[in-house]
Amino acid sequence: MSELKQTYPLSNQRTLEIRQGDLTQEDTDAIVNAANANLMHGGGVAAAIVFAGGMSIQAESTAWVLRHGPVRWAEPAYTRGYKLSARYVIHAVGPVWGEGEEDQKLAGAITGSLRRADGLGLHSLAFPAISTGIFGFPVERAARIFFESIPAYFNAQPASGISLVRLVLWGDQDLSIFLAQARQTFEA
Repeated sequence: MSELKQTYPLSNQRTLEIRQGDLTQEDTDAIVNAANANLMHGGGVAAAIVFAGGMSIQAESTAWVLRHGPVRWAEPAYTRGYKLSARYVIHAVGPVWGEGEEDQKLAGAITGSLRRADGLGLHSLAFPAISTGIFGFPVERAARIFFESIPAYFNAQPASGISLVRLVLWGDQDLSIFLAQARQTFEA
């Protein structure tokens, strides 16, 4: 399980947590995968999720793409969690830095993941820092978009059943950047 670093209250008895650790060990209803459009989980967070949860996640992801086509940033796919503690994996496609409209696409991937969790009737989910790895999205900018998008979703969806959102960061540098942005956003 990850280590809690900071907690912030959101509207209507909801909580945002910032944690450091392994996303695949989270006990939330769902974890969010930083996926590519074809759900080929060959590296980064996606590979770690398949390693921890089993190849059935890849098999179900492949079937999803065959049935629905490539995943769009605002409409994440989902699979079962199999060997993970989380019941579901929500596969969000974040933007590749330099492809255009990156801020809008990242906000859409975050909002789409929350919408998908609500559609599944879930109460908790854990995000990685979508697109900040091999997709090259600047971490400071991503943190700002996360901390704008999550409260905006709940303000627009007051009846949402989600009560807990976690951001789970692996490395010290990303954690430090997210904590600094959270202080600026929520404590200013």
